[in-house]
Amino acid sequence: MRINVVTIFPEFFAPLALSIPARAAAAGQVTYRVVDLRDYTHDRHRSVDDYPYGGGAGMVMKPEPFFEAVEALAVTAPIVLTSARGRRFNQADAVRFAAGEELTILCGHYKDVDQRVADHLATEELSLGDFVLSGGEPAALAMIDATVRLLPGAMSDHESAFSDSFWERGLSAPSYTRPPVFRGHAVPDVLLSGDHARIAEWRRSEGERLTRERRARDGD
Repeated sequence: MRINVVTIFPEFFAPLALSIPARAAAAGQVTYRVVDLRDYTHDRHRSVDDYPYGGGAGMVMKPEPFFEAVEALAVTAPIVLTSARGRRFNQADAVRFAAGEELTILCGHYKDVDQRVADHLATEELSLGDFVLSGGEPAALAMIDATVRLLPGAMSDHESAFSDSFWERGLSAPSYTRPPVFRGHAVPDVLLSGDHARIAEWRRSEGERLTRERRARDGD
């Protein structure tokens, strides 16, 4: 697949050359195009923002550079605008994106992005949750990571992705490794039993318990 990112901070995406995003690219499963939004401005200051109509604090990102960047890239849907107003990104979105051939993410910044970008350019608006970031770049990185780790060749043990939280279930069960006792805290006996049926049942029930407790606490 091909992932396009439109941003005023291309250097923010250096982590795509690390870990699983890099491994997916090395395996030929994904290519990244990180585009500087300022390349699609036409004034000597390379301005991407302006004062909001109607007054108020903060600056609003202009529509023209976003439209010109997307048109120059000749992309296909989905085109995601990172936005605090967006629907919350989830594992189903990552699975959907990973099954596609192209994904484009538009990173907002400053106070807001001109609404015409959301209404007439992006095909969807997504957020990471009910909080506000300085810009859309951290959200874009999180969405990309969640997507590319599902591609063949991205993970050394791709089967492990299917036991993650939210993969057609709620939260996953806790994990343990050596030593069996650390500072007086022991690994649950069932995980040391060698009884795979009991272990599977323990993991299922623990996942359900954590989902009930933590999602009820979070109000989801």
